[in-house]
Amino acid sequence: MRATPPESFGLDRLPTPIGTVLLVTDADGHLRALDWEDYETRMKELLRLHYGAVRLKPAPAPREMRTALAGYFEGDIDRLETIGWRVAGTPFQQKVWHALSRIPAGTTMSYGALAAKIEMPRAVRAVGHANGSNPISVVLPCHRLIGANGSLVKYGGGLERKRWLLQHEGVEI
Repeated sequence: MRATPPESFGLDRLPTPIGTVLLVTDADGHLRALDWEDYETRMKELLRLHYGAVRLKPAPAPREMRTALAGYFEGDIDRLETIGWRVAGTPFQQKVWHALSRIPAGTTMSYGALAAKIEMPRAVRAVGHANGSNPISVVLPCHRLIGANGSLVKYGGGLERKRWLLQHEGVEI
């Protein structure tokens, strides 16, 4: 039996006002992962969990993707919607991640509200776990999920980044 060769993805870096982001893209130019440079180890572990063996090679992300992300960080918050992405994960994780992509910029939602939106109102903790395994931070806006009482809770890039992203999008904290 022959071993499956590792997935090969490109790795690029993009400076932002709140740190450098790592962009992992496939051969078709789709975003597969976006995380913060200081969380590179976690990103690589999520890639391993979702894809198995992964080989990252330095390669520029598509110009349109870099332009869209730069535009977002410069204030054009709707630019994220133009970025093509693909995710691997369980069917439940994918359901959560696709629901995240439909939370409008400038708004927030509680974990419970997202669970209800995907018609699984009792799956609040599972939604939180799937949210924490989101491989495409910012573009799949896990930062828009907040606690039921309106508090900022858990963000893989740190609560200061979450606060910045929400304020950048016009959310009053």
